[in-house]
Amino acid sequence: MTRLRSGLGLGLGLLASLIATGASAAPALLAHQVPLELDGAGTAWLTTSTALVLLMTLPGLALFYGGMVRRKNVIATITQSVGVFAVATLVWFIAGYSIAFGSAGALGGYPAETVNQFIGSFDAMFLNGVGMETAHSLLPGIPEFVFLSFQLTFAIITPALVTGAFAERLKYTGLLLFTALWSLLVYAPIAHWVWGGGFLGGAGVLDFAGGAVVHVNSGVAGLVCALFLGARKGYGKEPIIAHNPVLTMIGASLLLVGWIGFNAGSAGGANALAGVALINTILAAAAASITWKIVEVIEKKKASLIGVLSGIVAGLVAITPAAGFVDPKGAVLIGLIAGPVCYASSVWIKKLLRYDDSLDAFGIHGAGGLAGALLTGVFASTAINSLGEGANVWTQFIGLVWTIVYSAIGTLIVLIICKFTTGLRVSAEAEEEGLDTHLHGEALESV
Repeated sequence: MTRLRSGLGLGLGLLASLIATGASAAPALLAHQVPLELDGAGTAWLTTSTALVLLMTLPGLALFYGGMVRRKNVIATITQSVGVFAVATLVWFIAGYSIAFGSAGALGGYPAETVNQFIGSFDAMFLNGVGMETAHSLLPGIPEFVFLSFQLTFAIITPALVTGAFAERLKYTGLLLFTALWSLLVYAPIAHWVWGGGFLGGAGVLDFAGGAVVHVNSGVAGLVCALFLGARKGYGKEPIIAHNPVLTMIGASLLLVGWIGFNAGSAGGANALAGVALINTILAAAAASITWKIVEVIEKKKASLIGVLSGIVAGLVAITPAAGFVDPKGAVLIGLIAGPVCYASSVWIKKLLRYDDSLDAFGIHGAGGLAGALLTGVFASTAINSLGEGANVWTQFIGLVWTIVYSAIGTLIVLIICKFTTGLRVSAEAEEEGLDTHLHGEALESV
């Protein structure tokens, strides 16, 4: 115990030293930085959007997922979102932001321009070099602290979405380690490839607010997790019924509101593009909810509340990569397509292939993200965004292939590391008892 305390003290001392060293360094601009030229309105909107996107995870996603699990696992499921928030935030502070949005220098004889295609820098670790008068070159009118906070909320919700795939069977310690490693090794590099100056963005891959970076990435990771962990005890043999669709309704409503910040905030300012992204977000959500409902009624003769809500989220997911590239007509068409696509993935394909994606992380986010990213190549309009010039399905497809392959391999490596360190799956007895009491010593009746 003494040795453990000494090691912990030494580690904390080194961490404090690194932070202090950075804080006292000369205020020279890093490669990705420019002097701040304050855009007050844009800063106010991005700050508001940061709050809205954070609302999507806590409490939005937490309640959305929490209502869909069995009563004995609701606290554990909500706690997963809280744990992801804490770990992903600290990882972003330590190195995630620097890897995703830094600008790399020369490495191993390769020039900085080549290295930066694949990874950012380590110069801004612990936010060293970020100051009151710095801005990221992507948004020179927004204080860098606001920019990185907005991007942090995306880094939080992406691994939080993954938790829907392994709900009701993962150890909490395993979740925390998985989140730390996955955020650093999978999310941050892909964010750099698409948004931070990497090769996918440079090749013309369009992803306005996270179709590939957030939804396809988390959906593929969720599918790998579901396959690696195996199905829940009794899955396919006994009913596994959502304990409280009303909680899911509250969560979905918060997601819908928060998604305005998610998509309209990605315009980077208080401008007309934000207005287009705003109406496109609402239109696509409504359209997908209708078509999901139609398919469900045809098959099951009833329209469930969770089904209608899942349709809304499917539309939100699908419009995310396209929100600032398509006109409202395109947004409606994307939503109409997304409903049946995500229904088929969440219900028919999952049943056919017999994998247990507990809360449809892949079924909605993976499939919806794929559909939305490809359809961005179809409906992108230069009348909305000049960056849409040259948009095509093939370029979008190539970007998705890179994202899928890297996310799948990276997630598998992270899972193997977790399995042989913290462990991943709870015991059969714990799963039968419920994770609320077994992992957290709480039960819904006592809250």
